[in-house]
Amino acid sequence: MITRLTIAGLALVLASIAPASAKTECGKASWYALGGRTASGVIHNPEAMTAAHRTLPFGTQVKVENLANGREVVVKIVDRGPFVRGRVIDLSRGAARELGFISKGVTKVRVTRVADASPTGGNSCQ
Repeated sequence: MITRLTIAGLALVLASIAPASAKTECGKASWYALGGRTASGVIHNPEAMTAAHRTLPFGTQVKVENLANGREVVVKIVDRGPFVRGRVIDLSRGAARELGFISKGVTKVRVTRVADASPTGGNSCQ
């Protein structure tokens, strides 16, 4: 039986072999409302501007842009995931609300580390 702890451990291994040069990712985002503690140890607040990412270090801030409507939000990575193929980030319910995809559940996004974000938006997603 795979436990949450085992999955979090696997995510940490994947993080250690992931390329550190990736500044922008494009793909699908979903949202979640976890009860309890995140992989980083903080208590999950569904209304906070937080997210789960497979490889980025805890505490990293990323700008997430909803490519369907242009809305943007900055979130802090506090958890591991998503564990669904094709998804690049899981957002808190509050972040998903700001991005305007609560009812849809999943949307296409561009994720850029805040320190790497350029005002010209030089990285494009299809």
